[in-house]
Amino acid sequence: MTDPDIDPVPEYPIAPPTPRKGRGAVTNLQGRYERDQREAVDDGWLSVVVSEDDGDPKILRTQVFEERAKTILTRNASPDIPFGVSLNPYRGCEHGCIYCFARPTHSYLGLSPGLDFESRIYAKVNAPELLERELSRKSYVPEPIALGVNTDAWQPAERDLQLTRRVIEVLSERNHPFAAITKSSLIERDLDLLAPMAARGQCMAAITITTLDAEIARTLEPRAATPSRRLRTIRTLSEAGIPVGVSIAPVIPFVTEPDMERVLEACAEAGASNASYIVLRLPWEVAPLFKGWLAAHFPDRAERVMGRVRDMRGGKDYDSDFASRMKGEGLWADLLKQRFHNAVRRLGLNRRDRGILDMSHFRRIEPPIAATSARNDRQLDLF
Repeated sequence: MTDPDIDPVPEYPIAPPTPRKGRGAVTNLQGRYERDQREAVDDGWLSVVVSEDDGDPKILRTQVFEERAKTILTRNASPDIPFGVSLNPYRGCEHGCIYCFARPTHSYLGLSPGLDFESRIYAKVNAPELLERELSRKSYVPEPIALGVNTDAWQPAERDLQLTRRVIEVLSERNHPFAAITKSSLIERDLDLLAPMAARGQCMAAITITTLDAEIARTLEPRAATPSRRLRTIRTLSEAGIPVGVSIAPVIPFVTEPDMERVLEACAEAGASNASYIVLRLPWEVAPLFKGWLAAHFPDRAERVMGRVRDMRGGKDYDSDFASRMKGEGLWADLLKQRFHNAVRRLGLNRRDRGILDMSHFRRIEPPIAATSARNDRQLDLF
C-alpha cells in the first residue's frame, strides 16, 4: 500500500544501467509470459566480470539459431495496415532499434524483448522452401507480400545466410509481387533480382529513416546503416528503376520529431517518390525498454518526451485503437500531420500513386516430386 505522504518511486531510474556498445536496449527486461521473477543483485563480482580493458561494458555477442518454421506467410486483417500478407525470414533483429514494435514477440520464446531480442536471432532456414510450397498450392490466391515488416529481412545475419535473397529468387521465378522495407544497405546486393521485377511492376521498396543525426541514430538504432548510408541506398534503388519511398517511423517527440522536414527534403533529393510516417508506439514491454533508453541517453528530456507521448495517446503510454495507433490523436498529433503534409506537398512527394503491383503474370509452379511426397507424408500423420 502506498503512503500518500511519501514521494512515489520515480518512473526513470536515477542511475540507469550503462548502455552496451552497439546495443539499443539497456536491460534484459523479462518477458510478460515468464513465471519466475528475477532481480539483479550486485554481489561484488559484477565490476570484475563485465568490463574489458577499454572500460566499456562487456561486448554482448550475437547468437544466430536455426529454426525450421511450420509456416512462412502471416496474414492480418488490421484496417490500418496497407497489406494483408507478410513474410519475415528472421525472428529478432540485430539492428537493435529501441522502439521496435516487434520486441514483445521474443516473449513468446521465453526470452527477453530487451537485449535478447537483438542478440538472439532465429533464422527460418526453410523459409524459401516453405514459400515455394505455399505458392504452388492450387488453393493459393496471389496477393502482394510485404517483406521484412516485423524484423529487418536484410539484417547482418543475412550476409551469410542469404535467406531473404533466396526468398526473392522464389518470388522472381514465379512473377510474384512484393514490397520490402528495410534500414539496411544490404538490399543493394539484390539489385540484380529487384530491378527486373520492378520493371515488370512487381517490386517496390521503402527505406526507414528516423533522423539525419548520426549520434542519435547510433543509440536509437545502433546496428542499422547510418542515415547518410540509407540516403545513398534510396538513390541507388531509385537510379535502378525501383520505386522507393521513405518511412519516417517512428516520430519521437523532442528526439527525432524536429528532424521530420529535413529527412523528407534529403530523401526527396535522393530520389524517393513517396513518404509516410508513424508516431512512436510503445506496446507491452517496449514502453519500459524505451523509458530505460531515455533515462540512459536523454535524461534531461525523458519526462518531457513521455508527457508528449501521453498527450497523443489519451493519457496513456500506448493506445492500441486501430483508428489512432499509427498517428496518435489530439492537438499535437494534428500538428505533426499538418507539418508532414505541408512538407510532402512542397517537395512534390506522393504526387503519383505508389502503383498497384502487377499480379497478372503470377506463375504457379508445381513443387518437385520429392517435396510433394514429403508433404503427403506429413499430411497422413494426423495423430
